[in-house]
Amino acid sequence: MNSFGQLLRFTSFGESHGTAIGGVLDGFPSGVHIDEGFVKSEMRRRRPGQSAITTQRNEQDEVHFLSGIFEGRSTGAPIAFVIVNSNNRSADYDNMRDLFRPSHADFVYETKYGIRDHRGGGRSSARETAVRVCAGALAKLALKQLGITVDAYTSQVGALALDKDYRLYDLAQTESNAVRCPDGAMAVEMENLIKETKRKGDTVGGVVTCVAKGVPAGLGEPLYGKLSASLAAAMLSINAVKGFEYGNGFDAASGFGSQQNDIFYSNCGRIATQTNNSGGIQGGISNGNDIYFRVAFKPVATLLMEQPTVTRDGTETTLLAKGRHDPCVVPRAVPVVEAMAALVLLDHCMLDRAGKVFRV
Repeated sequence: MNSFGQLLRFTSFGESHGTAIGGVLDGFPSGVHIDEGFVKSEMRRRRPGQSAITTQRNEQDEVHFLSGIFEGRSTGAPIAFVIVNSNNRSADYDNMRDLFRPSHADFVYETKYGIRDHRGGGRSSARETAVRVCAGALAKLALKQLGITVDAYTSQVGALALDKDYRLYDLAQTESNAVRCPDGAMAVEMENLIKETKRKGDTVGGVVTCVAKGVPAGLGEPLYGKLSASLAAAMLSINAVKGFEYGNGFDAASGFGSQQNDIFYSNCGRIATQTNNSGGIQGGISNGNDIYFRVAFKPVATLLMEQPTVTRDGTETTLLAKGRHDPCVVPRAVPVVEAMAALVLLDHCMLDRAGKVFRV
């Protein structure tokens, strides 16, 4: 299960400490201008070693396109690319060869497949998200031609959370700090919390909020092809994600319909809603409003402090992890969330157009 999407099909390959990671994006529309400078800038947003609050693994994450692009435009053929792993220190993981990290994928991976690559988590490592960001950058370029934008930001780290509607923040400020929070004062507090957590050898979780603008009404299907379900599946496939909600989400469960319903009205002859509690999706189909959702990330499982665990044969022992790890994955997860959202939205745009061919 290494592929994602329907008409737009993305397949990734590679392990954290292998020779390279890469992907194939099949079904990508032809004629899209491929701005490789934009792709590089997106990769820099996710790459390790970018600040004092991220892992210091020094990967340049240079993308090498192998096919599907000619004279700066997509050809309609599969777009294949690779990213060479150049700074892996596999020896850091030697003490994890025969034991399992608590709350990591080590145990379940070996239980399922009977073998695992202990170096950096192998296939289950967040290193794989680099190829998602590359594919998502291409999807963003296609969505740009349709007038659709996708922007995410850090809205919570630990107990520190933004409490305003996303429309009250200038999302252009998201990249102005290492935490990727559009509120400068809160960003300082979040960064200090991450630094203190790192100093202790611990980790901390948080929340990424994502907003898609310009999405037309009609994307998604009412039953098994819901746009909300596709977004949820995409987000829950990202490492360390523990929850997804869109619109008012779980807060809607504590209210009444009279408080939650988005009331329709006529706006210069166009049907609109007074509120957007639905998060731009109703009945699994986009309604033309902004789509907004939140993704909860757990603390990174690998701690730089001693923890009890067991070996492969069940012998109780302790683990003191080595290596370079994020004390908080949230800042680097922001472009990953955007990438997966862009892939979903482009896929649904293509599905919608395909379905309309047969409409009278």
